[in-house]
Amino acid sequence: MLKLADVLDEIGMSRAAFYRLRARGLAPRIRKLPNGQVRVSRRDLDTWWEQCEQDAA
Repeated sequence: MLKLADVLDEIGMSRAAFYRLRARGLAPRIRKLPNGQVRVSRRDLDTWWEQCEQDAA
């Protein structure tokens, strides 16, 4: 599981832009931990990234 900050660094996106995508249902799935922190699984991120590349082609 990746921290949101790590995901944002990897994809080169701001937190605000990520949450705008999420509001439109276009961001990778997130999981909220009981302490309120957000995580993204590597598999979900890779799948989302591949989908973005296919959509751009």
